[in-house]
Amino acid sequence: MRVMGIDPGSIRTGYGVVEKIGGGSLKAIAYGVLYTPASRPLPERLHKIHQGLKEVIMAYKPEMVVAESIFLARNVRVALSLGQARGAALLTVAEFGLPLYEYSPLEIKQAAVGYGRADKSQIQAMIGILLGLSGKLPPPDAADALAAAVCHLHSFRLKTQLTTKH
Repeated sequence: MRVMGIDPGSIRTGYGVVEKIGGGSLKAIAYGVLYTPASRPLPERLHKIHQGLKEVIMAYKPEMVVAESIFLARNVRVALSLGQARGAALLTVAEFGLPLYEYSPLEIKQAAVGYGRADKSQIQAMIGILLGLSGKLPPPDAADALAAAVCHLHSFRLKTQLTTKH
């Protein structure tokens, strides 16, 4: 099973593709960050997010996509910008007809790190361990996207086990 995680942002959008392989272990297929300079007009940045995610989907062919659910932001301007970037990402997913799953930041951190209030460096380190990434750790936004995919693979497996036992 191949899952793509997305960590949307108007300046940095992280993505990560994870596959469940033999024995239930997980493997990172691809990950990275789409950078959209704040100096560029918002429509141009949203288009770049859309195009970048489209290329990732076409290249790695995930079966489903996971994104963080909306959270409360203290700054309205930041929340609006994040919402627009998230909208561009979700539109791209819909364009491919892929199923979309959403988890809260707390659920993703809990699944990936075991602690719902983990910081970015803890997520990076644990994702590196869980996915056997040797050497350089993924950038924080890519690690968050990989963590979303890992969260879904763990949750999907549990949900499948629960429904098949009844």
